[in-house]
Amino acid sequence: MQGLKAKIRLAAVVGIAIWISLAGLFHLLKPISNGCIMTYMYPTYIPISTPKNVSSTKYGLHLYHEGWRRIDFNEHIKKLNGVPVLFIPGNGGSYKQVRSLAAESDRAYQGGPLERTFYHEATRNLDKGVVHSDVEGVPLPSQYTHMLDWFAVDLEGEHSAMDGQILDEHTTYVVYAIHRILDLYKESHDARIKEGAAFSASLPKSVILVGHSMGGFVARAATVHPDLRKSAVETILTLSTPHQSPPLALQPSLGHYYASVNNEWREGYMDQTSQSRHYPSVPVLSRIVVVSISGGYNDYQVRSKLQSLDGIVPPTHGFTISSTGMKNVWLSMEHQVILWCNQLVVQVSHTLLSLIDPERGQPVSDVHKRLGILMKMLHSGISQNFNWLGQSQLPKQSIQIPFPNGKIDSGSQMPHVFSCPSHVNWNDDGLERDLYIQTTSITVLAMDGRRRWLDIQKLGSNGRNHFVFVTNLAPCSGVQLHLWPEKEASNSEFSLDKRIVEVTSKMVHIPSRPAPRQIEPGSQTEQPPPSAVFWLDPDDMRGFRFLTISVAPRQTLSGRPPPATSMGVGQFFYAKEGERVFSPWMLLHSIFSQKDLLLKEDHPLGFNLSFSISLGLLPVVLSLKTTGCGIKRSEFPLDDPGEIEASRLCKLRCFPPVALAWDATSGLHVFPNLYSETLVVDSSPALWMSTQGSEKTVVLLLVDPHCSYKTSLSVSFSASAGRFLLLYFSKIIGLTIAVVFFALMRQAYAWELDMPMPSMLSAVELNLRILLPFLVLGILPILAALFLSFSSSLSVPPFPSFFTVSIICYLVANGAIIVLVLISQLGFYIAAAIHVFVKKRWQAWERNFSFWILHWFLNLSTRFLSLKVVRIIRLNPLAISALVAVALVCFVHPALGLLVLLLSHAISCHNALCSFLMASFRSHSGSKQSIESGNGVSASMHFMPKYSSESKLSPLNENNCNSPDSARSFAETQLEIFHHQHGLLILHLLAAIMFVPSVVAWIQRIGAENFPWFLDSTLCIGVVLHGMSDSKPEFNFFFPFPGFRGWEIRLSSVYLLAGYVSYLSGLALAPYRVFYPMAAIGILSFTFRIIQRRSREKGETYHRGRRHSHRH
Repeated sequence: MQGLKAKIRLAAVVGIAIWISLAGLFHLLKPISNGCIMTYMYPTYIPISTPKNVSSTKYGLHLYHEGWRRIDFNEHIKKLNGVPVLFIPGNGGSYKQVRSLAAESDRAYQGGPLERTFYHEATRNLDKGVVHSDVEGVPLPSQYTHMLDWFAVDLEGEHSAMDGQILDEHTTYVVYAIHRILDLYKESHDARIKEGAAFSASLPKSVILVGHSMGGFVARAATVHPDLRKSAVETILTLSTPHQSPPLALQPSLGHYYASVNNEWREGYMDQTSQSRHYPSVPVLSRIVVVSISGGYNDYQVRSKLQSLDGIVPPTHGFTISSTGMKNVWLSMEHQVILWCNQLVVQVSHTLLSLIDPERGQPVSDVHKRLGILMKMLHSGISQNFNWLGQSQLPKQSIQIPFPNGKIDSGSQMPHVFSCPSHVNWNDDGLERDLYIQTTSITVLAMDGRRRWLDIQKLGSNGRNHFVFVTNLAPCSGVQLHLWPEKEASNSEFSLDKRIVEVTSKMVHIPSRPAPRQIEPGSQTEQPPPSAVFWLDPDDMRGFRFLTISVAPRQTLSGRPPPATSMGVGQFFYAKEGERVFSPWMLLHSIFSQKDLLLKEDHPLGFNLSFSISLGLLPVVLSLKTTGCGIKRSEFPLDDPGEIEASRLCKLRCFPPVALAWDATSGLHVFPNLYSETLVVDSSPALWMSTQGSEKTVVLLLVDPHCSYKTSLSVSFSASAGRFLLLYFSKIIGLTIAVVFFALMRQAYAWELDMPMPSMLSAVELNLRILLPFLVLGILPILAALFLSFSSSLSVPPFPSFFTVSIICYLVANGAIIVLVLISQLGFYIAAAIHVFVKKRWQAWERNFSFWILHWFLNLSTRFLSLKVVRIIRLNPLAISALVAVALVCFVHPALGLLVLLLSHAISCHNALCSFLMASFRSHSGSKQSIESGNGVSASMHFMPKYSSESKLSPLNENNCNSPDSARSFAETQLEIFHHQHGLLILHLLAAIMFVPSVVAWIQRIGAENFPWFLDSTLCIGVVLHGMSDSKPEFNFFFPFPGFRGWEIRLSSVYLLAGYVSYLSGLALAPYRVFYPMAAIGILSFTFRIIQRRSREKGETYHRGRRHSHRH
């Protein structure tokens, strides 16, 4: 029964792992539709020569030129007078990827700034203290006076995300490229002066850095490089760059390099003490502004959490924004698409051009103004957090008000951020007859030139104290909104604290898909999607009696053709009525059965949907089906034949729903024209560094209150599995190492207690048993992580989600190890069975037949094996393997040394298993002789490991012939050796796999004369020592516990501690740290072997095998 339970337990864990993995891969391999427009260009790449006094390098520097005409490179370089921008490609990227940004920058410079709109600006929504107060008054340029000169570094397409050494070399070259660019402008200036040409612009003193992927991190690393000139870099813009840690944090040197650069950045923004220590000096990075743009949930290679600048750059000097919440973009895009997506490229180009000071011809020097321009150009008016809806941001100031007679009463001439400029008024045509709204809902179906009056006290009673208005009319030119203390009075009649306030520019722009076309002039068509939302809360309306919505006449829309259809819907509503909370159990239940909600007519225009589990982990498929729209008999049953007709009629009346989702990690996501969409955000919930509330997602759903809907909500399991693999892949890697350590601990503990050593499969199954093993090994590290968060300054993650996800990751890691153990064990058994079969057949043929070729081959083999070198290798296989592995680790690549170690383990496993199978075969064949004596021993010795010979050349090759195992059967001993070596092979196989990305990068640079980094070599030497020093179970070390007589530090205890460290490394998304406990165990094992050998040479007994010398 116990065996059946064990098999069921293993099958369940493997099933969970395979189920999640296959479903996740199925989702991740689906094609992605991003909605991006392709960017076109006519590129020319001008190589920049290297000065003679600089040693030649394999990297290169290029200047981009846009145009199809052939140009003279030298003359073009001589005429440089723009602002230098250096593009740094990412992992495996090309310098030619600069073409989209450079081409659009050239078009933006020629076409001028983007058309100004009067939507709400972004800076008003930012937290206090983040932006200087002068930022709101920073004007954007009305024309561009200087162009951008785009340079790009050619890094040979090397894989910088896979190797820390490559990353360091790229950083060094980028520093040189920055200096070369600045010197190039000086050379160009001197050449023109020499030719007598006029030159008025100042020479650039800094270079704007734009980096994609790892190129963004290289830009930051170059900024803190000791060889970089002072003030050579002041602005950095990164696209899909992992700032927090590498996407695959597997190589120790790569993780260490990341940590060191980030620490320098943290210290660079701190006040430094001057050398005299009398006063604090200016922070080193005080003039540097950094902006990180993430690609959102479609970027599978780099998650938004890794692209965050939190904890690295203070909010006063930078920010992170997702392309889903970026002004004029509103799209999520893949890792490479972010380089050519026209919507994003155009906005970035205008942003960089807006940084140029028209007077100086160089980027704005003031840090706060520079940051303010970046925020205005990139941030939309919608805040990156949901608190925007509840913030009152209306200072009670008066502004210019147009009246029906065309006159303007200016009131007090105090500037106001929500007022329309004076040149956008309707003085010529005026407004038609006023309309007085008596219902809580208001509808605008045409540009009729009328003002609609809404009585706040009357319509906003009974708790309906929130007002929301959605429209496709442009602010100021299409619609204007005002708050009035009283009706139809001039502004001069009120006291200063009760003036008429215009709030038009409080309208926030939201993305909308193209409006439906009119089939013929005057024909009724579908309702257009809203392009703006306007929100007033009780604090905004306090002290005012009326709200007016003035719609412009149709023929005065700034000289432009009016939209095919005009739309505006507003409503006073009770905020609590629109709140919906989806609990974790409801979301999990919706995986199997969708949740339906019915929204009847006259429902709230805005619904606040709160999801207790982030949509970044459990994406929700939300669909809205129109069931009625206020037309008589239009509310058909869902299965009625008139359903299609009802849907068509309702599209003439109801505007398309819009969803706005807020996430603590990636900010804003907008889903326009929402009828059936998968709502997903790029969050990273349930991590050790997550904060309270980060596991929740808030969605604002804007739906037409005149229409009724059937809303269906369900969680997509495949999308959830895909997000799970993306978010927690690094965690699972660290946990797999912990699972192997726990299994090795179980094996070592069984050896120490003179119990049968379990196989790796049995050891993993024992550790999964409920309650004590799973509690100690699976749950205790999670509690330890929470305790560390409580006892330190780290943020405490949300316990339910963090605990649940960590347990699932631990089970998936166990499932992965079980599959790996089964596959490898099956392979060894097949190879051993074939070997034994061939050996037996060979012996039969040798007795029955005599071939002269066979004898000649055997004689030749005997002569070869009698050579001195071969005899030394046969007598010292461990020592030779260790020397070869260490040499490869130190001078070639660590992965090659680990490969030699794996071959050594594989040979040991094969020999031990062959010996076990041969002994078992002889036992089952009815042999009456003991395999410890006579012919049985001689026959079996052909398959015994060759590492048991005594040698004085190295402590690695000692064999304890007097071990108490002499009482044990030969077959059992060989089987235990196989289990022991198999466990070490699994551990070191995972270590070698973690270096595979680095090997790929090394193969690409195989001709480079570079030694591996010291950190990688040192740790891998420790791993090699572990594999060689613990080659047999009897080599398990033990040390007396200091201060406690009779207590010992045993290998099982060290394995347990190493498993805990690996577990915590996985929780911290830093799996490369597992190499530290591996190396520490190797050093301890090697030290024990040396002590043991010296003790034996002195005649002392320093051996302890098992606790009992025999079995009962």
